[in-house]
Amino acid sequence: MTPVMQKKICGGERLKRLRMRLGLTTREVDELSRAIASRQGSEDFTVSHARLVQVENEESVPSIFKCFSLSAVYGVSISEILSYYMDVDAPSRLHMTMDLAHTHPSSVESPRKDKTISFPVRLNPGASASLTTPLSELVEAWGEVPVSVLEQLNPRKFRYAFIGLSDYTMYPLIRPGSFVQIDQHQKVPGPAHYHSEYDRPIFLIELRGGYVCSWVELESGRLRSVPHPLSPCRTREFAYPSEAEIVGRVTGAAVRLVQPEKRALAGRDHDGCDTFAAASGAIAARA
Repeated sequence: MTPVMQKKICGGERLKRLRMRLGLTTREVDELSRAIASRQGSEDFTVSHARLVQVENEESVPSIFKCFSLSAVYGVSISEILSYYMDVDAPSRLHMTMDLAHTHPSSVESPRKDKTISFPVRLNPGASASLTTPLSELVEAWGEVPVSVLEQLNPRKFRYAFIGLSDYTMYPLIRPGSFVQIDQHQKVPGPAHYHSEYDRPIFLIELRGGYVCSWVELESGRLRSVPHPLSPCRTREFAYPSEAEIVGRVTGAAVRLVQPEKRALAGRDHDGCDTFAAASGAIAARA
């Protein structure tokens, strides 16, 4: 028996179904959108009867302004409407595949709060959590958990940053190309004495021309960005907070362990620490 091919529902048809569900005509949507445009102070937010007919017939794609108005009229999120035309979760995934040279903060939040992700819901009682073990052996069962629920389980809002491929400030503790978690509530360096380099807090610092992750020393209105002793970078000093601000403390990191071929140095910039490109392949680690 030949399986019946399911027709893909396109964006225009989905928008039409939203309109029909509310019992609205295209002219009523036109009128409602004009009220929105008046409040927003721009005619770009108007969704005319003729334009909406074109959109629903797949002859046109609504602009971001018209998606805004349709979102307000139909009572769904803008990201939901955009998802009818594109994968709204793709940008964050694509960004993580880009080998960018400079360290920079990054948002990894999903625009769709109703989306679910796979999450371990039951651990294997026979596995030892004290030993380095593949995650597949630790987890006995996986379940689908809404992204919004996971966000509620984490009361502190973190920021995230990529360590640029030319940033060797904390090498080899944090390699270029690593992904770090930033706790914005911790912005003041602690005591000056630490048992090891792992105990000394690392901070993300925002400079006038970019960002850097390093140890920090504050004294008399000056901020010193202190690199790892094995790093090729040098200590840098800035006026604080006019030239440098502390974004937060690095509390976790996905550290790259494998390095591909080193590229020849055309001259080392100790401020940017542009030495050689880092690699792909990462594991999760706590800082």
